[in-house]
Amino acid sequence: MAAKRPTLDTQERSLFSRLGELRVFLELGSVVPALPALMNAPRGDGHAVLVLPGMLASDGSTFVLRQYLKALGYQVHPWKLGRNWGPSTEIRQGIRDRFKELSDRYGRRISIVGWSLGGIYARELAREYPALVRQVITLGSPFGAGYRVDGEPDASLAARLRPAPPVPCTAIYSKTDGVVPWEACLEIEGPQTDNIEVQASHIGMGVNALVLWAIADRLAQAEGQWRHFDRSGLKSLFYPVGA
Repeated sequence: MAAKRPTLDTQERSLFSRLGELRVFLELGSVVPALPALMNAPRGDGHAVLVLPGMLASDGSTFVLRQYLKALGYQVHPWKLGRNWGPSTEIRQGIRDRFKELSDRYGRRISIVGWSLGGIYARELAREYPALVRQVITLGSPFGAGYRVDGEPDASLAARLRPAPPVPCTAIYSKTDGVVPWEACLEIEGPQTDNIEVQASHIGMGVNALVLWAIADRLAQAEGQWRHFDRSGLKSLFYPVGA
C-alpha cells in the first residue's frame, strides 16, 4: 500500500492515544507468555544487527529486543552512544563510526533496526553506505514528517527523508501510536519496501510480541533474497493488510 501523506499541520494526537501509551506495561508483561511462539519465529543466518534507540532513550530501552534477537542467534549490538538527545554532529559521526567498526569486524552486510528517531538514523546510514547495509527495519519512525530538532515539521526535510534508501526497508507502525503520526511512518510502496501494521504503543514497540516476531521474520531472510511480508494463514489474524 502506498504511503499516505500526513496532515501534520492539523493532526493532533488525541487524549485517548496519549493514554494508550500506558499499554507499554501490558506489552512488557506479554513477552514471557508469548515466548514459546516468539522462539518459533523464523531464524536466519546469525548475521550482525545494529539496534538504534529512539529520541531521549538509551541502549537500556532496546535491551529486551536485543536479548530476543541474540536468543535467535544473531550478533546483536547496541549503539553505545549514551542517550539519544537528537541529531547532533557528534551523534551522526558517532553512529557512522560505530557502524563502520561493526562492518569492518564482520566483513559482511549488517542489518539495522531503528526505533523512532533511531529508524531515521538507520535509513540515513543506509543511504550513505548502501553496499554495507543488508536491510533496515524501522519501528514507529516518522521519517515522512520531516521533524526539525525543535519538533516542528519541515516539508523540504520530509521530501528528502521520505524516499527509501537503496536497500530493503520495512516500516513497522501502529495506527494507535500516541507519540508520532502513523501516516508519517510508512514507506512508499516499492519492490524493496514494506509496511507492517501492528497493535502497539509507541514506547512499547521494543517489547511488543507482535513487533518482535515481525522483526525476526524480516531478519531471517537470506541475503539477496528479500521479499515482502507474508500475511497468509494465522498471521492474517495479527497483521492487517494495507494502511
